[in-house]
Amino acid sequence: MTELLELMGQNAFLGKLSDKFFLRLLVDMLATFVMVRLVYYRFYKKTELFLTFFGFNMVIFLISYLLNRVDMTMGAAFGLFAVFSMLRFRTEGINTKDMTYLFLVIAMGLVTAVSKGSWDELGVINFIIIVTTVLLDGNILTKKEVFHQIDYDNLENIKPENREYLLEDLKSRTGISVHRVDIISIDMLRDSARIHAFYYA
Repeated sequence: MTELLELMGQNAFLGKLSDKFFLRLLVDMLATFVMVRLVYYRFYKKTELFLTFFGFNMVIFLISYLLNRVDMTMGAAFGLFAVFSMLRFRTEGINTKDMTYLFLVIAMGLVTAVSKGSWDELGVINFIIIVTTVLLDGNILTKKEVFHQIDYDNLENIKPENREYLLEDLKSRTGISVHRVDIISIDMLRDSARIHAFYYA
C-alpha cells in the first residue's frame, strides 16, 4: 500500500510539470552541452570544470523556473542571477575565461527558465549566445592572444631599452613567437623576474 501511495505521489508530481518544462529543460541542456563540450573544451581542452558548469546551469534553471511559477518578477530573477554570478571560487585554478564561461551558462539557464518565448525562440537566443562566444573567443574576428608565466633569469634584458633582446631570447629559448611581455615582479636577491610572455595561439 505504501509503495502504491508513493508511486501515485510521484505521478502527481510529474503531472504538475508541463510539457513546457521538459521542452525548456531540453533546450537548456542541449545549449549548455554545445557551449561546454563543443566550444569551451575545443578551445581549452579542460574537463575539470564540467561539473561546475552543468551543475550551476541546472540549479539556476530549476530554481528560476520553479520560482517563476509563483509569480516571481523578472527583477527578482535577475537578483537571483546576480547572487550566483558573483560567487567566487577560492582556488587559483579558475581564471577569468573560466569565470566568463560560468557566467554564460548561468545566463543561459536563467533566460531559458524565465523567458516568455516559445522553445524555438529560446533555442535561437541560446544559439546567438553560443555563436557570439565562438566569434569572440576563437580566431575568427581577432587573433587569440594567450600568455605563459615565466620566471626569467636575466635582469639585464628586462630594461626598456633591451626589450628586443628580451623578445628574441624568449623566442629562442621557448620556441614560442612571443610578441610582447609584461613585467609582473622583480626579485633582486635571486636575480630573476616574473613575466607574462604573450603570443598568438
